[in-house]
Amino acid sequence: MNDRKRPRPDDYFRDWKEREALAEAMIPVVGRLAREHSVKCYIYGRAMVNRSVLEIMKAHRYVRQVEGNELSEFETSRVLDILSKLDLGPAHIDMGRLSVDYFDKHRGEGRSLEDYVRDEVADLIGSTEKPVDEPVDVVLYGFGRIGRLMARILIDKTDGGDGLRLRAVVVRKGKADNDLVKRASLLRRDSVHGAFDGTIRVDEERQSFVANGNEVKVIYADSPDSIDYTAYGINNAIIVDNTGVWRDEEGLSQHLKSKGVAKVILTAPGKGDLKNIVAGINSDAIEPTDRIISAASCTTNAIVPPLKAIDDRFGIVTGHVETVHAYTNDQNLIDNYHKADRRGRSAPLNMVLTETGAAKAVAKVLPQLQGKLTGNAIRVPTPNVSMAILNLTLGQETTVEELNEYMRGVALHSEMRKQIDYSNSPEVVSSDFVGSRTACVYDAQATIVNGSHVVVYLWYDNEFGYSCQVHRILEQMAGIDYRVYPKEH
Repeated sequence: MNDRKRPRPDDYFRDWKEREALAEAMIPVVGRLAREHSVKCYIYGRAMVNRSVLEIMKAHRYVRQVEGNELSEFETSRVLDILSKLDLGPAHIDMGRLSVDYFDKHRGEGRSLEDYVRDEVADLIGSTEKPVDEPVDVVLYGFGRIGRLMARILIDKTDGGDGLRLRAVVVRKGKADNDLVKRASLLRRDSVHGAFDGTIRVDEERQSFVANGNEVKVIYADSPDSIDYTAYGINNAIIVDNTGVWRDEEGLSQHLKSKGVAKVILTAPGKGDLKNIVAGINSDAIEPTDRIISAASCTTNAIVPPLKAIDDRFGIVTGHVETVHAYTNDQNLIDNYHKADRRGRSAPLNMVLTETGAAKAVAKVLPQLQGKLTGNAIRVPTPNVSMAILNLTLGQETTVEELNEYMRGVALHSEMRKQIDYSNSPEVVSSDFVGSRTACVYDAQATIVNGSHVVVYLWYDNEFGYSCQVHRILEQMAGIDYRVYPKEH
């Protein structure tokens, strides 16, 4: 950790107001870069596009908590000002990391901040290279919990419209006459994730809704192979199947029979020979010729990244995964018949012991862990955010301090930083992780180590965090590849 401390301000209130003004001034600059140049700004992986003043300031505070570094708006605003004056091509630029790298590592090397920033993004200046040649159409097949969150993410990331474009959702016709209005209302208001960030207009004449300027057709269909998407101006689309009804290649291939469909992503564990992909871990297994893949399960996405990280450093001999999982729509609100054991009992009133295939599914992503893990799950009376407890025997002894510091480094500075977040607070509870964009959050305060035996606790937003993972796979399937700065040295 850097442990660089800012001098204590003489007047906290004045200091706050100065930093608040700087954060406020960042908003139009960040927006213009995203809209006009497809340059998306971040602070340690936290997106700054369409964020409020306080959200920007909280992102700075996050860096102080996990890096021991007094990153402030006084520094990042200078970096952003320099970036805004350069003719940049499309990219993802982490201005927080640029600031920390310069003020901690380069200030004494004789380079000015402007020279440093220019050097770091030199090959981006004057670039006209786009992340993808043409916008890619996306269709959400099913509009349940994951489908609506995918819609929110896609709309939030539309920016200049040069990447992924949500064009339609496909559902079965409801019994209500105002079905379209009801679908839009469920997108507009969410009891867990809050109100939609923007505006939604229903256009019943065009059978669509318009969300932040994105017109999304609502198509009614009873089967995946009965739709002519080209009739809606949709071509070479990627279908994101959120229904979970078809989970093998044969069933999902029905989508490919519809006109205008190019590829399919399943938001559930795939069966048979279907590739199960966890973004950031085995994404390189996706071939340009692949037309159907699975994004695995939320729990598999949560446990695979930390398992890989720990196995890479310490080796995993054996282990058990226990999932404390929020209840889902598959369970009953009150006691009623259910084909599965125990799941017929009231979800909001009971802890329900059930099975999880996540431990076995790990081997599809990390073959080296084949046969080394067992798993089980407990459904609990919370609507969202789950926990995975990894009880592992390692190939070597370690300490709490060593393991935590290693995982902090992985979460902040490795290629898995979009998959693993890091928390060092002794006060966090499940609701604090609603809206987390990573596959999991490593809880450093809960780590237990006894020689080579470790117990690790991982929080994960089983809805939104997983949807973000699906979006990362969606970008890769679409061939979208943003250049990322600062580069790994």
